[in-house]
Amino acid sequence: MALNIAFQMDHISGISIAGDTTFALALEAQRRGHRLYHYTPDALSQHGRRAIASLEPLEVRDVAGSHFTLAAPTRTDLAEMDVVLLRQDPPFDMHYITTTHILECVQPKTLVVNDPAWVRNSPEKIFVTEFPDLMPETLITRDPDEVDAFRKEHGDIIVKPLYGNGGAGIFHMQEGDRNLAALLELFLETFREPFIVQRYLKEVRSGDKRIILIEGEPVGAINRVPADHDSRSNMHVGGRAEPTQITEREREICARIGPSLKERGFVLVGIDVIGDYLTEINVTSPTGIREVKRFGGADIASLFWDAVEARRNG
Repeated sequence: MALNIAFQMDHISGISIAGDTTFALALEAQRRGHRLYHYTPDALSQHGRRAIASLEPLEVRDVAGSHFTLAAPTRTDLAEMDVVLLRQDPPFDMHYITTTHILECVQPKTLVVNDPAWVRNSPEKIFVTEFPDLMPETLITRDPDEVDAFRKEHGDIIVKPLYGNGGAGIFHMQEGDRNLAALLELFLETFREPFIVQRYLKEVRSGDKRIILIEGEPVGAINRVPADHDSRSNMHVGGRAEPTQITEREREICARIGPSLKERGFVLVGIDVIGDYLTEINVTSPTGIREVKRFGGADIASLFWDAVEARRNG
């Protein structure tokens, strides 16, 4: 049965289709005969207990420079949709959080993926702290004295925004670097929330692995290698994707976190692993599925829609 599927996303005109997971999901949904609709978070409103959005019928094509067609928008109650995909990118700010509250209005009549309440309650750099034995030593704070003590204990550290994304604002501070105080001043002026500090993992030079899980089970991975001049491996900032395999240690990590992902209703999740350590659990708009398929791995978009259709029809 064809489904009515609304994509809540950053505007499709601004995406790079070669590596965009949301676009890959749209292509597969269209191939299956589902009806696609597009809207941005700014087009979402709440009227009483109704979630209303200006939906634009969407067609997609895997053609760079001509990858979409949008028809005229229509004011629509999202309860008329079978599925809403919550796929806009962070930052995970109050605007993002508010959209999760609004989307709760349409549940359970409409299936929202990933579940908005659990997305809200599982910030990616905080959710991972529920598994302290799997992650590197980590500090969440706004206290410069705590950061100074942490660096004295662990040497090289990473400092990054708690709710950032795509590698933005990540700093590798070496043990003797004299710029830490100035960096913390900048963070305190820029961010109202605490920031996150972690022990630097030198294994990142060999790559930061993105592992994709569907319904709590690992289905594919890519390795993201930082550029020679950078400590960040995110592809947004110049990291290089390479084919890889999921190791036994990484399967242990997935087995540990899988039950929690299932309990929270997360269909699509991307985790980041450096060496033997889990560093993030990405539940908002995880990426990487096009790269996995490009390197000969699983067709994760197809697996995703198998899971969503099973939930919707089950």
